[in-house]
Amino acid sequence: MGTFGGYTQWAVVFLIIFVLFFLLIPAFGGAAGIGMGGH
Repeated sequence: MGTFGGYTQWAVVFLIIFVLFFLLIPAFGGAAGIGMGGH
């Protein structure tokens, strides 16, 4: 499991960033409209 240690850590960080982006993009009114329709 030592080999997956670093990968898991990066996966968690990437997941958190992805969730934050998913929550912030609609909050900013779809800034730049990244494939969200541009509403």
